[in-house]
Amino acid sequence: MRHTLPLAPQFYVTAPQPCPYLPDRVERKLFTALQGDSAEPLNDTLSRQGFRRSQNVLYRPACADCTACLSARIRVADFTASRSQKRTLRRNRDLQRHSSTPWATEEQFSLFRRYLDSRHADGGMADMDIFEFAAMIEETPVRSRVVEYTRTAGTHGRVLEAVCLTDVLDDGLSLVYSFYNPDAARASLGTYIILDHIRIAQEAGLPYVYLGYWVPGSPKMGYKAGFSALDIYKRGHWIGLGDPNGHEQETHPLSVDPIAEQVAQISLPDLRAVRL
Repeated sequence: MRHTLPLAPQFYVTAPQPCPYLPDRVERKLFTALQGDSAEPLNDTLSRQGFRRSQNVLYRPACADCTACLSARIRVADFTASRSQKRTLRRNRDLQRHSSTPWATEEQFSLFRRYLDSRHADGGMADMDIFEFAAMIEETPVRSRVVEYTRTAGTHGRVLEAVCLTDVLDDGLSLVYSFYNPDAARASLGTYIILDHIRIAQEAGLPYVYLGYWVPGSPKMGYKAGFSALDIYKRGHWIGLGDPNGHEQETHPLSVDPIAEQVAQISLPDLRAVRL
């Protein structure tokens, strides 16, 4: 007997955990599995509704008393680099980009460990070993690329400076996770990765670059508000960011819909057509 996966994805909620962005708060996530032929259309559709991918799971914050995490994306056609961003582009003009299928290497892991130890030593990824790192990079059921940035460093040849795991959606590029040389603070490599992905999207004719979550009041996420043409996903719609200080009310508990109502409002692709 042949067993098939259910047509409608099943949604679940994680147990509460300490919030990594705002003090004295807890987070929980609404998530569903990515699997089979439906993975790509589901990833495309739910990414447009504020979801993010981690390996074979799509998730979106669903905290009990806070909706501060707002999915953010850049409108590529409307983007204009600021003066500081133009300096970042000039400062890194010697970087070379190489894109490949998702495959983890020891060189990537070494850079990843340096980045975590310097920037996120107390974060949720701090204890990741090389096998978990490989799973993060390689376990993807959708169209993904590893984008590496290298530069010449004297007698050392080309040295890996930055890496970004990127999903290719039907309407844009989604930066799943990036890391870079923590000793090159002046190079602003995190900003450069985003700027270069805007350039890639322009060349590919894709309208958006998805940046993950922007969180008002969180210093960790404040840099995203520095990009022009930034949209946020708020109350079921994409809107222009406007004044970043105008979204503080999203931490009010009355702004949260019940989980059942959140799931009922999710639009799904027609997965029946995918299975024909």
